[in-house]
Amino acid sequence: MKKKPLDKFNKLIIYTLLVVFAVVSLLPLYWVFSTSLQLSSYQSQDMERPVSYVDSNPPKMYPMGIPLYFEHWGEARKAEKVGDLKEETYHRGMMDNIVENTFSSYKSLFKKHDIGKWFFNSVYISVIVTVGILLIDSMAGYVLAKKKFPGRNLIFWIIISTMMIPGQVTLVPLFIMVGNLNLMDTHWALILPDLSMVFGVFLMRQFMYSIPDELLEAAKMDGASEWRTFWTIVLPLAKPGLAALGIFTFMNVWNSFLWPIIVLNSAELYTLPVGLKTLQDANLASFKLLMSGAAVAAIPMIVVFILFQRYFVKGLTLGGVKE
Repeated sequence: MKKKPLDKFNKLIIYTLLVVFAVVSLLPLYWVFSTSLQLSSYQSQDMERPVSYVDSNPPKMYPMGIPLYFEHWGEARKAEKVGDLKEETYHRGMMDNIVENTFSSYKSLFKKHDIGKWFFNSVYISVIVTVGILLIDSMAGYVLAKKKFPGRNLIFWIIISTMMIPGQVTLVPLFIMVGNLNLMDTHWALILPDLSMVFGVFLMRQFMYSIPDELLEAAKMDGASEWRTFWTIVLPLAKPGLAALGIFTFMNVWNSFLWPIIVLNSAELYTLPVGLKTLQDANLASFKLLMSGAAVAAIPMIVVFILFQRYFVKGLTLGGVKE
C-alpha cells in the first residue's frame, strides 16, 4: 500500500522540526568546544598588532586556527618549490605557533591548575555513588515489589512522598549532621548522603514488577538462598533498569555543584564543577580557559550518552508497569 502524499509531508515536517531542535540543542556544546580551540593571539607579518578571535565581533563560528594553518601550509609549500628558505621557515613557524595557541588553554589547565585532580575526584566519587545507589536501590525495589509484608504499600508511598520535599530544605539539617559526624571537608560528605535515591527506589520497584514470580519460586524450590536469587536471577534480568538508573545517577553526581561547594574547603578535594567555579571567581582564567574546562567536564557525559543512549528511552518507560 502506497503512502499518501499527506503522510509524507507530515513526516517531512516532523523530521525538519527534529533537525532544527537538534541543531539548537547542540549549538551551545559546539560553541564551548569551538571557543576552547579558538586563537587567542595571532599576528602575521602584515599585521601591526596581534588579534584575538576569542572575543571578536562578530564572533567566529569555527576555530580560526584551521583555515589559517592551511593557509600558511600552502604558502610554505609554494616557498619550498621556489627554494625560498626564509619564507618557508616563516610560514612553518607560524604553523607551529597556531597549533601551540590553539591548544594552549588545555595545556594551561593541566599544568598550571589542578584540573587533573578535580577530574579524578569527580570520576571516583561519581563511580562510588553510582555503584552504591545501584546496589541499595535495587535491593529496596526488589523487596517492595516482590516481598509481601504488612505496610508495604504504605512504606513505598511514604518514600515516594519525600520526592515532594525540595532539596534546598534539607541542606541545613544535612549540613549539621555532616558536621556532627566530623565529615566536613572530606569526600565522605559527598558520598554518604547520596548512597540512596528515592527516584532509584521507585524506578527499580516498577521494573521489578516485570520479573515473573515463577522464576523466583523455581529458584526457591531449587534451594537458592535469598541473596543468590537476587544476585543470579533478579539482577541479570534487571540490567536495562540498572543501566538507566546508572546513567541518571552518574550524570546527577557528576554535575553536582551546590552541596560540594558547601562542604568542601580544600582545593585538592574539589570536584570538577567546583574547581572550575573557583577559577572564574579568582579571575585567573580567560574566557577561552573557562570554555576549555567546560569542554573537559562535558566529555564524560558525551561518552556516557553515546554508549548508553538507548537506555534513556528504556528508562523513561520503566514506570509504566501496572500492579
